[in-house]
Amino acid sequence: MKAVIIEEYGGKEKLKETEVPMPIAKEHQVVVKEKATSINPIDWKLREGYLEKMMPWEFPIILGWDVAGEIVEVGSEVTDWKVGDRVFARPDTTRFGTYAEYTAVDDNLLAYIPGTISFEEAAAAPLAGLTAWQAVFDYGKLAAGEKILIHAGSGGVGTYAIQLAKSKGAFVISTASENNRELLLSLGVDQFIDYKNEDFTKILSDIDVVIDTMGGEILKNSFKVVKPHTGRVISIVAEADKELIENTDVAFHNIWLEPNGKQLTELAKLMEQGKVKSIIGATYPLSEKGIYEAHAMSETHHAVGKIVIKVGG
Repeated sequence: MKAVIIEEYGGKEKLKETEVPMPIAKEHQVVVKEKATSINPIDWKLREGYLEKMMPWEFPIILGWDVAGEIVEVGSEVTDWKVGDRVFARPDTTRFGTYAEYTAVDDNLLAYIPGTISFEEAAAAPLAGLTAWQAVFDYGKLAAGEKILIHAGSGGVGTYAIQLAKSKGAFVISTASENNRELLLSLGVDQFIDYKNEDFTKILSDIDVVIDTMGGEILKNSFKVVKPHTGRVISIVAEADKELIENTDVAFHNIWLEPNGKQLTELAKLMEQGKVKSIIGATYPLSEKGIYEAHAMSETHHAVGKIVIKVGG
């Protein structure tokens, strides 16, 4: 089967289109014929070698950890899934990723794609959508009526976090550049902050939950606006200064996504109900050139929503 791999760490030129063996389903796995996958920052961070110590894998490595497609093979112990099912998933983090025509997925990580949702819309959702889910609900403990600040709301995780927070009945505040104002308002943002021309620390106070997708000064300054004692700051990119956490006396978590089929099923229900939609900023084909260009766009940190890769015709 066709796949895009890396055989050593480095720049985008290390991406290589080649033929690799077909995956074989283990007892509790299915093989999915891919219709679409998507790009996440972890892809190019791993390609560059930034995660080498965390994931000391052998080469070649197939990047990519989102999949949407149809099941073509089921393992001997799989009972809930059958050939032909339309499914999507955030597969387990292994060196056999989803920049390929087929991929193996553990059966407990799968969710059905609602009939009204395209493969591209489904493929955009697992990693970013589950990251948003776990940040907002599992760690942020967001409740109806609370105020939540979501940094970089026009990004992949941000667009899902906004919609999930609105589905909970929260007051949603988000930062982004002015040209993304209309998009974020259309997703339900109650208060928009143009980060280039406005200082959120001078505008906001008593925020219940902050979702940080940027790190650095943005994360540090977020402690200035969160409610003392009861506030929660969740970062998906960085650790915060321990002294800062103690002085503010708030709950802080730097989270790493845990793939979760049950949560993805809940996300699928919200998508089917029209409460959550995937914002797709760009689409590329599964090819060496397509993945190269998709990584280039992701690395700018200015992609709107998700970057999707179409697999096959």
